[in-house]
Amino acid sequence: MTGESVQAPFEASAGDPKHAARATRSAGRKMRSLLLDAASPLFRERGLSGTAITDIAAAADAFPSQITYYFRTKEALFVECACRELLYLARATEQAALKARTPRDYTHALAETVTASDSVAFFAEALTLTRRRQDLAPLVERTIERLHGEGARAYASQVARHGWRSLRAPDESSRRFWAVAIGVILEGYAMGRSPEALCAEMLRVLGEQAKSDDTARLRLVEGREASSNSNEEG
Repeated sequence: MTGESVQAPFEASAGDPKHAARATRSAGRKMRSLLLDAASPLFRERGLSGTAITDIAAAADAFPSQITYYFRTKEALFVECACRELLYLARATEQAALKARTPRDYTHALAETVTASDSVAFFAEALTLTRRRQDLAPLVERTIERLHGEGARAYASQVARHGWRSLRAPDESSRRFWAVAIGVILEGYAMGRSPEALCAEMLRVLGEQAKSDDTARLRLVEGREASSNSNEEG
């Protein structure tokens, strides 16, 4: 397999160029996804230097040349894996917090989900790598922008949904949360702290992010009572 030349895995059909091009793009996206799926656990377990391109190819049932075709270098594949895993974690974090009914429960669900995963530490390795490989920095930058943007939208939605009073703007809250998560998790990993200890430290540093708006609830209850009395009188 190592002797294969770098080339696109599928050739366009002469009979239907547009259909063939779409099929080629679809197959390309599928192969990229398979390579990312195979590489992520290997990188997590062995690190960048301990993982060979041939190992990843074997795990994905692919050729090493396909890795260099789609990602150019092992370092680029590593960074893309780390960025994808962080966004997956962000999605899982938001889903875990959807059932929260109070600001305290919301923050706890976020912190508990983030600290139960090694995705933040994985991403931090990618951040370190981009210091020496500035060509990989744009992917990290886009990932961080998306992380904060989606986090801010999710938080703003919860605040509006439950009538909470946010102590900070949604964008500021999202950026603060992830900055604290990265800092606490990296320090904790270096000191061998458990996920439970990391979660407790995150909650301590974050403090309150929002408060239940009891005044809004009072207005809502009063409005319902007034409507009920009006109906009874009618």
